[in-house]
Amino acid sequence: MEISKDLVAGLTIAIGSLGPALGIGRFAAAAMEALGRNPEAERAVSTNMIVALAFTEAIAIYALVVALAVKFVS
Repeated sequence: MEISKDLVAGLTIAIGSLGPALGIGRFAAAAMEALGRNPEAERAVSTNMIVALAFTEAIAIYALVVALAVKFVS
């Protein structure tokens, strides 16, 4: 039984985006909790959260690139 490229690409992006999605949720929750405890630290918390979110999103983009490569490259 041969596995379809579409199935492999779909599973790649599904599994590859699950981790970053959970990470982004966790980062946002921790940032909101930190701001609730110390509102004066808004600038530091926001800056660090944006950097962490950017790196986390990069992982999801890598998963997308791999899924596209599996689908369209022989």
